Amino acid sequence: MKYNPHSYQTFATEYIENHKIAAVLLDMGLGKTSITLTAINNLLFDSFDVHRVLVIAPLRVARNTWSAEMDKWEHLSDLIYSIVVGTEKERLSALSTKADIYIINRENVQWLIESSGIPFDFDMVIVDELSSFKNHQAKRFKAFMKVRPSVQRIVGLTGTPSSNGLMDLFAEFKLLDMGERLGRFIGQFRTAYFKPDRMNGPIVYSYKPLLGAEEQIYKKISDITISMKAVDHLKMPELVSTEYAVYLSDEEKERYEEMKRDLVLSLPDGEITAANAASLSGKLTQMANGAVYSDDEGIVHIHDRKLDALEDIIEAANGKPILVAYWYKHDYDRIIKRLSEIGTAYQKLDTDASIRKWNEGKLPVALIHPASAGHGLNLQSGGSTLVWFGLTWSLELYQQTIARLWRQGQTSNTVSVLHLTAKGTIDERIMRALFLKENTQTALIDAVKADMKI
Repeated sequence: MKYNPHSYQTFATEYIENHKIAAVLLDMGLGKTSITLTAINNLLFDSFDVHRVLVIAPLRVARNTWSAEMDKWEHLSDLIYSIVVGTEKERLSALSTKADIYIINRENVQWLIESSGIPFDFDMVIVDELSSFKNHQAKRFKAFMKVRPSVQRIVGLTGTPSSNGLMDLFAEFKLLDMGERLGRFIGQFRTAYFKPDRMNGPIVYSYKPLLGAEEQIYKKISDITISMKAVDHLKMPELVSTEYAVYLSDEEKERYEEMKRDLVLSLPDGEITAANAASLSGKLTQMANGAVYSDDEGIVHIHDRKLDALEDIIEAANGKPILVAYWYKHDYDRIIKRLSEIGTAYQKLDTDASIRKWNEGKLPVALIHPASAGHGLNLQSGGSTLVWFGLTWSLELYQQTIARLWRQGQTSNTVSVLHLTAKGTIDERIMRALFLKENTQTALIDAVKADMKI
């Protein structure tokens, strides 16, 4: 296909070419892959500024998305790429293949640098989903920082740079500029821009920004950063988010409350910390969905209200494709059992073949886990309705999953997102946190405390 870029795409491409360090914060659906590849193509063949490029991306994106974009656009036909995924033998073979661009999944970054035996001689690195390097203590982050000084050009791509708060930006920008703008050490960054929020003696569980810190941080990174929102540049379909409430019977509600009380009693001194809040929240969320894992890994059934609601939604859709997001395996098992009972064809979107089948409109119902749907999957051709069977605390995964349908190329005028929420349960608090875009950990602890009435 002939590439006819929007003006914002041309601007972003030129920005990458003109900045040796670039943080390109592009909203979902703005074409960040084609923008970046166009810049790489120009740097390789026009200005000869780079010679060997490494792209680090989520696994499915590394395997499919970047190569598909190069194969799609006429002006990128001269680019030679090698996909460094699979077994160690396959990865070594891919690295020894002569190419312009080497594409590796982020899980193998440490292996590439520390164990592969291949010299790290890439003069340009693209980090697709910069947010996956937000943990400065992660092995992949530490490994990359060993070779960062040898990289002449680096680009960080993401649509959600600080989904869990401003603290995420420290590691992401240190990866880019080696600490020049936000500091080399996390303690230095915290002291400059944050103050302790929740504490237990000397232990600090969370921080909150100082007055004016957000503006100061953005000013510090502004010289290497561009940010663009899809709604500002594309004619996007209308996004309609609705809450589809389900109501537990008195008996079911009492079961939920009884199990909740048991969880409270199991807490040491009744104190909720960041560690046990996540566990408690998980149990409460499972119960709101209708079943919960017991201590012996069995499954305790509580209600089928969300299954009934999903069945009603499928019936009302009258054949219109529906994408269902689930979180727990027992939810998935219960959903597919119900779909089989009502004779509805379905498939889990976990293979290239299943994704292709969805995009061809051949699946009435597709099931997807947010952790595998997060980045790079284009599902907009298959449908325009997403049902959240179970909710997630992760704002990033929530936004990215919705963006699989609500993005450029969606032919429907409206993308509908339905949230199945059990009234009187933790679902209501997760919904509130997502809609207010609250810090995940802080909102989680607050919600559990409130729901436990401690």
